[in-house]
Amino acid sequence: MRKKIFEIIEKSDGSNFWSGIYDYFMIAVIILSIIPLAMKEEIACFVLTDKITAGIFIIDYILRFLTADYKFKQKGIKPFVRYPFSLMAIIDLAAILPTFVPVNGGLRLLKFVRMLRAARVFRAFKAFRYSKNILIIKKTLQSSKDSLIAVCVLALGYILFAALVIFNVEPDSFDSFFDAVYWATVSLTTVGYGDIYPVSAVGRFVTMISSVFGIAIVALPAGIITAGYMKEIEEDEERKS
Repeated sequence: MRKKIFEIIEKSDGSNFWSGIYDYFMIAVIILSIIPLAMKEEIACFVLTDKITAGIFIIDYILRFLTADYKFKQKGIKPFVRYPFSLMAIIDLAAILPTFVPVNGGLRLLKFVRMLRAARVFRAFKAFRYSKNILIIKKTLQSSKDSLIAVCVLALGYILFAALVIFNVEPDSFDSFFDAVYWATVSLTTVGYGDIYPVSAVGRFVTMISSVFGIAIVALPAGIITAGYMKEIEEDEERKS
């Protein structure tokens, strides 16, 4: 019985009719659950649908927990202990909890309410497990993990280095080191908001260098992900043929 449930709730490969139906049903529920986030004020019908969709998410979470041994292909208690700490299980909990956290008395604060409301955005990430293309991207990120980590470390190091340089070259333009880090990040990504900028000739020269190198660093992840994505698609087509 548990094996049949697992085969239904896992991503459909096209061979299981009920699994495909379940995937489409869950995507519809996810979409329905995030529609209220586009409204500034709570509407009565959406309050009801929020509780219904959260209830469906709870059932889905319980079913996935009860079939964790099939997911991880392990026996004993280990897969059931491991599952709650998996990424998708954490996303599932983040999607469920905002509906059932009580907001009363001392917790009736506007910012807290908005934070709970914004946390429901995590429900959109639940759709990842039901989309074939997103699963391919997930595999791409996993296979390119080492390269992407190296690029992220390089980008972080460059941001901190550029921030230290500009903070010491032109201290009057930056109230704190965080402002310098913010400027370095904006320069690295070539966004250029223009709210914080150097005014001296040396500071502008540093900005030019930072932007030029930033283009090269920002382009690296795109190339890595594109190459990995194409490789995953080719392997997927080979498995089908």
